[in-house]
Amino acid sequence: MIRALTAFLLVLSLLPAPAAAWGRLGHRLVASLAWDGMTPAARAAALQLLEGEPEPTLAGIASWADDLRENDPDLGKRTSKWHYVNIAEDGCVYEQTRHCRNGDCVVEAIRVQTAILADTRRPKAERLQALKFVVHFIGDVHQPLHAGYGHDKGGNDFQVNLDGGGSNLHSLWDSGMLKNTGLDEPAYLARLRALPAPALTPGKPLPPQAVAWAEASCAIVRRPGLYPAKAKIGPDYLQAWRPVAEAQLRLAGAELAATLNAALVRR
Repeated sequence: MIRALTAFLLVLSLLPAPAAAWGRLGHRLVASLAWDGMTPAARAAALQLLEGEPEPTLAGIASWADDLRENDPDLGKRTSKWHYVNIAEDGCVYEQTRHCRNGDCVVEAIRVQTAILADTRRPKAERLQALKFVVHFIGDVHQPLHAGYGHDKGGNDFQVNLDGGGSNLHSLWDSGMLKNTGLDEPAYLARLRALPAPALTPGKPLPPQAVAWAEASCAIVRRPGLYPAKAKIGPDYLQAWRPVAEAQLRLAGAELAATLNAALVRR
């Protein structure tokens, strides 16, 4: 029995974990970029909500929604579909009744959680949880493969090989391309801050322009070459697509800042 249990646990340890958009580094970068663009009033409101958190910063809560799988499996399971929306098969045109039944997708999750965050009549705990979701999901929706194809689970089932190591396309975009630079968080943050300020999606920050974000991310997925012709990829793929990923991180930070500025300081 002990040997069988040990073997079973070993197999479990080797199974790939569900992909988390941008990975911990990417989500922290988006949150830090958002903080740069927040107004003093929005920052003060955010800090009031974050008081008592182990790391009371936007970056400190940026991966909370992914950590639910371990820290709160029930909530993690109930919100697992909130991280993505599959619209690439349908020409990147979002339809709620087709792509987001019962509100279980990243587009509707952003809308609902932003509304909760903006409602000052709600308890602090509810608004703090909503802030955690909003910070994470706006990062998610700007990772192109989180608005991609359903048939391969957003690239999770599309295998690639980089530098002799096996992975999948989703994981490569989540974290592989960022880690391959060798930059730590402060250095990568400086790199992204040096990029030109992105143009925000037209329209009022509230309600969030989540449909437009998802459709724009999906359009990137459908660009020729994002899905490599061969499983084995090299520096040429990274050189071609890392700037796109970095531009999306920069944009996510700016859109998150605009959303939080509007949600946290209501007039």
